Amino acid sequence: MWFIVLHFVWFAVWVFLNLKAKGAATFDPFPFSFLTMIVSLESIFLSLFILMSQNRSGIQADQRNHLDLQINLLAEDENTKMLQMLQALCEYHKLAIANDPEIQAMAQRTEIKEVVTQLREHLPGESDDEE
Repeated sequence: MWFIVLHFVWFAVWVFLNLKAKGAATFDPFPFSFLTMIVSLESIFLSLFILMSQNRSGIQADQRNHLDLQINLLAEDENTKMLQMLQALCEYHKLAIANDPEIQAMAQRTEIKEVVTQLREHLPGESDDEE
């Protein structure tokens, strides 16, 4: 908010000092070409700062996504191991659920390369067919 107020005051003073009565000396007469140049330069620098900030935010987002992926992969391994243990307990106690094909499929280790391949084939924009 202070940034907006500062600019408003700056522009108001600039215009007031340069809209004096005719014949009075002004350093940037109407249409304020020097002010226009300064504002243009400021906008260039502000846009560069914004781009640098977005780049830094993008890098941080990529790092967070990578960390999330690692945590999810660890959780997947842990869940698979727990399913295998539960399946072994059910087999030991001769429960019918131990032979459920869905549970057996879920108890298999997830192959990351296979998942990535399937994602590339099914996500829009990722396949080579669109080239």
